[in-house]
Amino acid sequence: MRIAIFGCGAMGSIYAGLLASAGHDVIGIDRNKAHVDAINASGLRVLGASGDRCVAIQAYTDPPDVEVDLLVIAVKAAHVGEASAARVLVKSTGSILTIQNGLGSADIVADIFGSERLVVGVAQGFGASLQAPGISHHNDMKAIRMGGYAQGNSERLDSVVNTFQASGFDTQAVDNIEVVQWEKLICNAAYSGPCALTGLTVGEVLDDPIVGPVSRAAATEAWEVARKRGIPIAVDDPVAYVQDFAERMRAAKPSVLLDIEAGRRSEIDFINGAVEREAVRVDSVAPVNATITALVRSLEERTMTEGN
Repeated sequence: MRIAIFGCGAMGSIYAGLLASAGHDVIGIDRNKAHVDAINASGLRVLGASGDRCVAIQAYTDPPDVEVDLLVIAVKAAHVGEASAARVLVKSTGSILTIQNGLGSADIVADIFGSERLVVGVAQGFGASLQAPGISHHNDMKAIRMGGYAQGNSERLDSVVNTFQASGFDTQAVDNIEVVQWEKLICNAAYSGPCALTGLTVGEVLDDPIVGPVSRAAATEAWEVARKRGIPIAVDDPVAYVQDFAERMRAAKPSVLLDIEAGRRSEIDFINGAVEREAVRVDSVAPVNATITALVRSLEERTMTEGN
């Protein structure tokens, strides 16, 4: 199978490396020219929880003039609109898999590619980072859950799931991907914004006597919105749920904090900001998450300006 990874950065490189190792013809697309040049010169090295491998793939800064069977959109949520440049890549019979944090990015992808061919993925517990151009590392390798954006494409969904399973990923099809998205969103809401605002790790926020209660309030608020929306999440105690999550990855820095540190646009609108938007849909409010989102946006604007 020919597969294109749109957003072949830290996490996208994990997908590319394992899929290529399984024998697929993989194309990497990323705006990071140094990373692309290193891949083309010396191969893509992926190390960490999945082992240590170096694979030969072709990488590009812009979509090449080829056709693929599967397009994996692995850019962060704030950049999924850029995937419109990759529409010409996908065969008429091909599939699109989009994997981002938070809520809302899959709707943007569906507007670009249509809903019938779209599979939505939720990845948990990888902890991926670029150690250097051409080298991606991940601390863990937990589950990827996938579901169809629209009903009735189970054969397409099963094909994508099987491709990832055969490449070494813990992948499973689910009937309602929205449930998985919300269960992850509750954890992300607890730590993404608070870590970004304070510079603390997940474990430090968990333990902090001042920031910790804010984190737990954001999680509880997200949980309440999910219940009001009628999402059948399997979470009875949101505080215990996010505390257990944090205990498993104390040293982690959420991607929103990493983006703030690098002077980049973050995914905050799709995480804490998504809780606020979803609350409005059920005539409710989410003041904790709304405040966190506004503060991160302000910090983001300042750090991006200073970076320039």
